[in-house]
Amino acid sequence: MKKTNPTRGFHLLLEILLVSARLGLTSFGGPTAHLGYFHEEYVRRRKWLDEKSYADLVALAQFLPGPASSQVGIGIGIMRGGIVGGILAFLGFTLPSALALILFASVLTGASIDHAGWIHGLKIVAVVVVAHAIIGMAKNLTPDVTRKNIALFALLCTLLWQTAYTQVAVILSAALFGFLLYKQHPKTEEANSQFPISKRASVICLLLFFGLFLLLPIMKSITGSYWVALFNSFYQAGSFVFGGGHVVLPLLEQELVPTGWISEEAFLAGYGVTQAMPGPLFTFASYLGTAMNGWQGGLIATAAIFLPAFLLIVGTLPLWDYLRNNRSIHGAVMGVNAAVVGILISVFYHPIWTSSIAAPLDFALAVILFSMLVYWKLPPWVIVLTGAIGGSLLSLF
Repeated sequence: MKKTNPTRGFHLLLEILLVSARLGLTSFGGPTAHLGYFHEEYVRRRKWLDEKSYADLVALAQFLPGPASSQVGIGIGIMRGGIVGGILAFLGFTLPSALALILFASVLTGASIDHAGWIHGLKIVAVVVVAHAIIGMAKNLTPDVTRKNIALFALLCTLLWQTAYTQVAVILSAALFGFLLYKQHPKTEEANSQFPISKRASVICLLLFFGLFLLLPIMKSITGSYWVALFNSFYQAGSFVFGGGHVVLPLLEQELVPTGWISEEAFLAGYGVTQAMPGPLFTFASYLGTAMNGWQGGLIATAAIFLPAFLLIVGTLPLWDYLRNNRSIHGAVMGVNAAVVGILISVFYHPIWTSSIAAPLDFALAVILFSMLVYWKLPPWVIVLTGAIGGSLLSLF
C-alpha cells in the first residue's frame, strides 16, 4: 500500500494558507473583483483547477446565501487540501481584514463619535458604496418587468415595516414567487462536476446548518445569554444574505441598532471603513462585534456570520449538479435575487441616506466620491480617506 508523505501534506496546507493570506491582503474591490483575483491566481497562475471547475464553483456560490467570494475560496481550498484546506483558505482570506477591523473598533471604543466630522464623512462613503452596488445589481438581477415588480414588492414591504422578520418574510415570499413564475425558465447548460466531499460530510454540514438555524433562537430565549444572542444575530444574518456583503447591512442594522447594542453613527462609520479593507465585506461583523463587546465579541461575530457559508458550501458541493439543473430551484433563486435589490434600495433610503445627507454640502461630497469610485476608478481606500477628510472639512462650516 502506498504511504502518504506527511511532510508533503504539511507543505500543501501551508501553501494554501499563504496563498489565500496574500489574496486576503491584496484583494480590494468587493466580491466581483475577488473572483477575478481568484481566477488569476488559482486557475491561470497555479492551475489548481481548470476553467470549467472554477465556473461551476462560482455558479454554486452565487446560488447559495452568504459571501460568494469566501465560498469560492473555501471550495478551492477543499478541492486542493480537503476540509482542512478549506478552513485554511478561509482563514487566510478573512483574517487580515477581520483583525484590522477588530483593531479599528478597539481604538474607536469609548471615543465620542456622534458629532465627529470624519465619522460623518465615512457615513457619506456608505451612501456612495451602496448606491453603486444598487446600480450594478439592479441591472443584472432585475432585467425584466416581473423581477422589477418583485423588487418593488420587497422595497415597499421593508420600507414600511422595518424589522428583521419582515426581511426574512420578503426573501421567503420572493423565493415562492420565483418558483411559481419561472418554472419554465430556460435551464443553464447541464454539466457534471466532481468535488472531493463525502456524502456523510455533506449531510452532517447541512444538518448542522439547519439545526443551528432552528436551535439558536430557542437557546437564546431559554438561557437569556448575551453571547448566545450575539452569536444568533450574526448566524441568522449570514444565513439569509443573498447578493453579497452589501446586503448584510439591512439585516444587521435592524437586528443591532434598535436594540441599543450599537449606535447608528458607529454602525455606519464601521461600514464605511470596511470598504477600505481587502478581503470579504462580511468582516464588517468583526468591527460590529468588537464595538459591542471587545475583541471577544469581534471573534464570535466573525465566526457566527461566516459559519453558515462554510456549512452550506461543504454541504451542497456533492448536490450541485442536481441543484444547478433544476428549473424550479433556479427560479426561486431568481426571485430572491430580485428581492435583494428592493431590500437594498430600502436600506439605502433609511438609515443610510436619511442619517448622512442632511445638507447640500453633504450631497456635493457624495457626488464627488461617487465620481471618484465609478468614473475615475480610484481605489476604495482613496474613496474612504477622501470621505473622512471631506467630512472633517464639512464640520467646519
